[in-house]
Amino acid sequence: MTTPKITTISRGGSRFYVNPETGAKAPGVTSVISMLPKPFLQPWAAKVVATYAVENLGEIVGIAMRGDRQGAIDYLKGAPRRDTAKAAEVGSEAHDYFERMAKGESVGRVHPDLKPFVDHFDEFLQEFQPEVIFTEETVWSEKHDYAGSFDAYAVIGGERLWMDWKTTRSGVHPEVAIQLAAYRHADYIIRPDGSRVPLPQADGGAVVHVRPEGWSLVPVNCGPEAFEVFKTLRQVFDWESATKDTVIGAPVNRDPGSTPRRRTAAPRRRAA
Repeated sequence: MTTPKITTISRGGSRFYVNPETGAKAPGVTSVISMLPKPFLQPWAAKVVATYAVENLGEIVGIAMRGDRQGAIDYLKGAPRRDTAKAAEVGSEAHDYFERMAKGESVGRVHPDLKPFVDHFDEFLQEFQPEVIFTEETVWSEKHDYAGSFDAYAVIGGERLWMDWKTTRSGVHPEVAIQLAAYRHADYIIRPDGSRVPLPQADGGAVVHVRPEGWSLVPVNCGPEAFEVFKTLRQVFDWESATKDTVIGAPVNRDPGSTPRRRTAAPRRRAA
């Protein structure tokens, strides 16, 4: 995960960037993209819980046998969260190394768990020799009201690319195109002191996917079509974070103990 150099705050589980010059707050790119449907999450969470239960059967049974059935249930329910947190920690630490390496800095001693990531990223750098122009900067869009921190903007083989480092076990997912498109179509790069840097032109995007077993450079189409999807998600974000709480009015309640009156028709007049 990219660590923003601009101040951020968390509201309702979403990240907002704080403009150092104006104090304005804008939702982060990844928070906006989280509005995408995630039908895979339920079967993934079920698999994580089932796997953890089988691999730790004695521990779980022991908790339950001591009379803490709810404790055993809660521990299993927390398996997906623990799995995600562990992966995020590895990804964050790997990103720190990648940033320093992309800048040409020495990383010194590396934890054994992270050394395969560092070695493979170094292989990528040696093979493609990217000219890294920006790393770990923040873009801002006043026009569409969002901000986000990107991993790198670099030139590889004459192509100008918005780039992202990924360490996910499940590979490179299509929504990265929306993510890179948001960076590419922002208004400018903003620095912690409030200064602005013109947004560079680009030919496309790419992901460097690094895993302990290897690495790959994956081209990404992050053009106008992907940005149109991002703009739609930006509207959905406003709906979820604010608008939906305003559309339902106060109900007109009847006294629960009263019996609704039955409306009867007026008596008919007899014809003269």
